Amino acid sequence: MRLLGLDPGLRFTGWGLIESEGNRLRHVADGVIATDSEHAVPDRLRALYEALTALIALHRPGEAAVEETYVNRNGAATLKLGYARGVALLAPALAGLAVTEYGAKMVKRSVVGNGNADKAQVAHMVARLLPGATLRRADAADALAVAICHAHHRATGLVVARAAVTA
Repeated sequence: MRLLGLDPGLRFTGWGLIESEGNRLRHVADGVIATDSEHAVPDRLRALYEALTALIALHRPGEAAVEETYVNRNGAATLKLGYARGVALLAPALAGLAVTEYGAKMVKRSVVGNGNADKAQVAHMVARLLPGATLRRADAADALAVAICHAHHRATGLVVARAAVTA
């Protein structure tokens, strides 16, 4: 199963694609979608949506996972992050993919074993678990971590249990 992980942001949205077969994971691709901060927010959201749609069409993932938004002290920044997160949820859903959300602590716990791990620890474990991952930016490493988290939850059946609870 191909799994797409997304780490949404209005300036940079990280994406990572892995293949999961049981407990075996394989890196397929990763990268970052950047939008121009000189453009209006609606134009940036459209660019993000179009890039995600093209990415999904090119790689044909079976499912997607998106990191949940954390609220910070800057309300305007949190709101813009929420816009990008909405697009990151919408694009795969409109493509017919099941979309699951994971909090940052859950992702870190799944990948590193510690919910308080820092970005360097996450990137290190992603590189160990997925040889060949380029990890040019932390956003891509975070997105791959989201995909790994989803793969682990799928393998243990926790995604099915979670879906049954929310249904």
